[in-house]
Amino acid sequence: MPLYEFEGKLPAVDPTAWIAPSADVIGDVRIGPQCYVGWGAVLRGDHGSIVIEAGSAIEEGVIIHTSPDFVSRIGPEATIGHGAMLHNATIDAFAVIGIRATVSNFASVGEWTIIGEMGLVRERQAISPGVIAVGQPVEIIGAIEKRHKERWLLAKKRYQDFTRRNPLGLKEIQNGR
Repeated sequence: MPLYEFEGKLPAVDPTAWIAPSADVIGDVRIGPQCYVGWGAVLRGDHGSIVIEAGSAIEEGVIIHTSPDFVSRIGPEATIGHGAMLHNATIDAFAVIGIRATVSNFASVGEWTIIGEMGLVRERQAISPGVIAVGQPVEIIGAIEKRHKERWLLAKKRYQDFTRRNPLGLKEIQNGR
């Protein structure tokens, strides 16, 4: 598992979480039960702390970093999309951060909120619970509906199911075999 100590700070990972072999988890990072951390993700808890709560998915290529004395928190059942970047961010329960979106310094995203692909949540911007926000910077374009919640609960379940499978079922292939 790609875990690194930094100046005495150690990652803490629940045994039911799954971390891809090419991810980097550095320093004060706490990963809760049934969390998924995808290939190429970088979680840098070298200055501050990162907390990823139960059932959350940190997809491939995500970068999360934090300043000294700050805790970047990913609430339970949240999804951080492929290639997203979070710096000193607070993401509440069931929120979805879209592919390649950015949540900047000290910004927050409310519960059941969707930030669209490539969205920019600016420094100190607070996005309300239960909305869809898109653009650069993001603007609210609508409210979350039952159909959105149903779709995202199914997606979250797929990641959580993956964490329960035997990770040794992934086999590295040498020389094309």
